[in-house]
Amino acid sequence: MKVKTALISVSNKEGLLDFAKTLAKLKIKILSTGGTANFLKTNGIEALEISQYTGAEEMLDGRVKTLHPKIHAGILALRNNKLHLEALKKHNIIQIDMVVVNLYPFAKVIQKKDVKLNEAVENIDIGGPSMIRGAAKNYQDVAVVVSPSQYLKVAQELSANNCELNEKTLSELALEAFRTTSSYDLTICSYLSNKFSSFCDFPEKLNINLTKQFDLRYGENPHQKASFYLQLQEDGMFSKMKQLHGKQLSFNNILDLYSAFDIACEFNEPTAAIVKHTTPCGIASATNLLKAYKDALSCDPISAFGGIVGFNGKVTKQIAKFMLEKGGFVECVAAPSYDKDAVETLKEKKNLRLIQFPLKYKKSNDIKCLNDGFLIQKTDALDYKKDRLEVVTKKKPTKKQLKELVFAWKTVKFIKSNAIVICKGTKTVGIGGGQPSRVGSVKIASEKAAKRAANSVLASDAFFPQPDSIKIAGKNKIKAIIQPGGSIRDKEVIGACNKYGIAMVFTGIRHFRH
Repeated sequence: MKVKTALISVSNKEGLLDFAKTLAKLKIKILSTGGTANFLKTNGIEALEISQYTGAEEMLDGRVKTLHPKIHAGILALRNNKLHLEALKKHNIIQIDMVVVNLYPFAKVIQKKDVKLNEAVENIDIGGPSMIRGAAKNYQDVAVVVSPSQYLKVAQELSANNCELNEKTLSELALEAFRTTSSYDLTICSYLSNKFSSFCDFPEKLNINLTKQFDLRYGENPHQKASFYLQLQEDGMFSKMKQLHGKQLSFNNILDLYSAFDIACEFNEPTAAIVKHTTPCGIASATNLLKAYKDALSCDPISAFGGIVGFNGKVTKQIAKFMLEKGGFVECVAAPSYDKDAVETLKEKKNLRLIQFPLKYKKSNDIKCLNDGFLIQKTDALDYKKDRLEVVTKKKPTKKQLKELVFAWKTVKFIKSNAIVICKGTKTVGIGGGQPSRVGSVKIASEKAAKRAANSVLASDAFFPQPDSIKIAGKNKIKAIIQPGGSIRDKEVIGACNKYGIAMVFTGIRHFRH
């Protein structure tokens, strides 16, 4: 297909000047909209303004510029259709052989702080997508260029082949055009869905708009290919991520980073969370982050080796020094901020990834992929309510124990079911989860806690189906338990607690995590 006339209308003018100069050198006629035409003329490139060509002025503050039969007929006419060509001749319409269009920066606008809905709506492009879709539909006769990244390849091929583009190039350009308009519409839909979310939590049709950020070395294992994609979100966690140091993130790193930082941010107090293979092996809150980190590490230092640490506050040089001296091997650190000295200290480990996330971020729905299907649910954001806590045993928890129980309850929802957490103060001392039986998780958590289980508290993400877990808790001198309740054997479980002198509290809320 030979290019004789190109229509150029772009919001992003990056790289346009060099590309347009190539077109002019090849004597390709240029049609252009007002702003782009002025840019080209200012830089000495001849361009015919579309309003002059169509005889229709731009109107409605620029909302209507290219929506004209002379434009769309010139794009959509089939070159091998005699009737189409006769219609063009009858109405004095130029065949448009190449459409160079990029769209209003809707995605960029909605990421501005405090952007108003009206401003976002004004940046919904209408004419641009229409021209792109028309050209992509007619790709065998019309080239469509939607990104500055395509300019060089197209220019080189036009220059080398007497203004002609081959079929492979045309089809590749068309596919990228449809990807672009699809992504653009999904971005708008996603934004408006968030604004109008009260209309429907789970619509009949749900599209997820993902943009590749980078390829990964491999997936969970070296034989698996993998990439990291990002869903555009105004105030998402990974959209604001910054890597301050270290080698490239892996598939597993990204999973664990999310888990560790998400846990830490669940708490208002200074909190540290250590995660290995998406499983927490230590969580603690304290008066300062250094103590919280020490307490989290003490829970299970063996499992913490090669783990990822998440903080909900600034990483100081003091924390950095302790991490290098006593923290063992750490893969990644995630925090909302770092002291300059802390970064310099941690840079001593050349491969240690230092990641900065926003402290406040919006959580999207929880989505799980199942081959050709998806499970979608709201995130588990329900907290306990004080007025719903029900003491069901003869013995009541002390104020100190109640505080410990609340901490344990906030941590247990981050453990894979069947989840059991044993806590002392505001730190975990034993964690068991991901087992097919609840009593199995109790055994693991108790073994991890060992002597520290004495005078501790225990949290369970769901009810106890049998009193066997209570027997283990009693033998390990655990003094209080928090759980949802609701088992048909609650009476037996409560009776076992009374036998061992354990206080038990029901929350009425379950926290399964599969």
